[in-house]
Amino acid sequence: MPKIAMIGAGSVVFTKNLLGDILSFDELKESEIALMDIDAERLKVAGVMAERVAEAVEAKPSISTHEDRRAALEGADFVINMIQVGGYPSTMIDFDIPKKYGLRATIADTLGIGGIFRSLRTIPVMLDMGRDMKEVCPDCLFLNYVNPMAMNTWAFIKATGIQTVGLCHSVQGTAWQLSNYMGIPTEEVQFLCAGINHMAFYLKLEREGEDLYPKLRQAAEDPEVFAKDKVRFEMFKRLGYFVTESSEHFAEYVPHFIRSQDEDLIDRYSVPLDEYPRRCVAQNEWWENTRDKLLSGDEPLEVHRSAEYGSLIIHSVVTDQPRLIYGNVLNTGLITSLPDGCCVEVPCYVDHNGIQPCYVGALPPQLTGYIRTNINVQELTVEAALTGNRDHVYHAALLDPLTRSELNMDQIYQLCDELFDAHGDMIPEMA
Repeated sequence: MPKIAMIGAGSVVFTKNLLGDILSFDELKESEIALMDIDAERLKVAGVMAERVAEAVEAKPSISTHEDRRAALEGADFVINMIQVGGYPSTMIDFDIPKKYGLRATIADTLGIGGIFRSLRTIPVMLDMGRDMKEVCPDCLFLNYVNPMAMNTWAFIKATGIQTVGLCHSVQGTAWQLSNYMGIPTEEVQFLCAGINHMAFYLKLEREGEDLYPKLRQAAEDPEVFAKDKVRFEMFKRLGYFVTESSEHFAEYVPHFIRSQDEDLIDRYSVPLDEYPRRCVAQNEWWENTRDKLLSGDEPLEVHRSAEYGSLIIHSVVTDQPRLIYGNVLNTGLITSLPDGCCVEVPCYVDHNGIQPCYVGALPPQLTGYIRTNINVQELTVEAALTGNRDHVYHAALLDPLTRSELNMDQIYQLCDELFDAHGDMIPEMA
């Protein structure tokens, strides 16, 4: 049976969903599960919850809990990364300080000032993890779920060389949404998607060889459907292809929707500013209200298969059952119109040989242009994190599409300096 280490297992709901998926497979029911978190209380709850998930799906895994990361990683075949460095306090810094400069955000975990500084906090911790892995489980497969996905995965692979795939649910999640918009059963929709995480596009959207894009355009003419996804439908109208990540996320990756000089845009496109802090508050309230019930067994536990790829990858590697998933990997000529070495999201075959990314070729030029504006920020942030060159943080911020559309250069430098001061030791010293 494989050993599966889950780092950041105190993210209890996500851990529950992944464990439910993994242990639902007959071939994985006796897996060794090592849960690790630096928060002892959350780790305790995760351990109890894991036992209850196993009971619910009639599995008999070996479950252990660890505050020592190295012990959890020892001999692991698969490592699942779910950490959030700095937690809620750091998240609020990433929202509140930019807001003083008039720079507002919705999620702030992928690009923009929030994504840059979240990555600067996260990459050093992941590299420490990678150093442990190279010593105690060098042949493992690393499944990264931590945002900013592209920056974190890019830096980790470049620095460690460990077999890695970054995983997100936006491709399969948006495919489900599009099928609902069009009134077509999800299982009847086939697609080819490629780009970068949170900015990949459906290059093909079909049903039995029929192009479904005309049907999607027709659906978008319905005001009720358009109102559910205003930013993405607007960009679809302009670019001709639908993007994978939600309207609240995508509004941050382009300079068209969050504009202080045109406040009407925010209302017109229903952009939910400060959305992620609201989610954090709701999650913290859930934790406070639920942990005692979880520990006592009073909280009903229902286990349903999620849309996450993690368990499917593990099952395919263990059993050699081939599958197609969408993963984030380094661009080795996979998307020819994007720079080699950046992190791209492409279809990948999985079997006992691991992750095998698929060749896509060139993207339509308008998609390439938008994606490159995001890659510029990612590349400079990765370079800053790997070299400790603080200047590249400023360079990344200067090139960010939303930041540069709202602030002048002096403001951007002042904002970055204030964020460095506020995060303190959460970000290693940079020169």
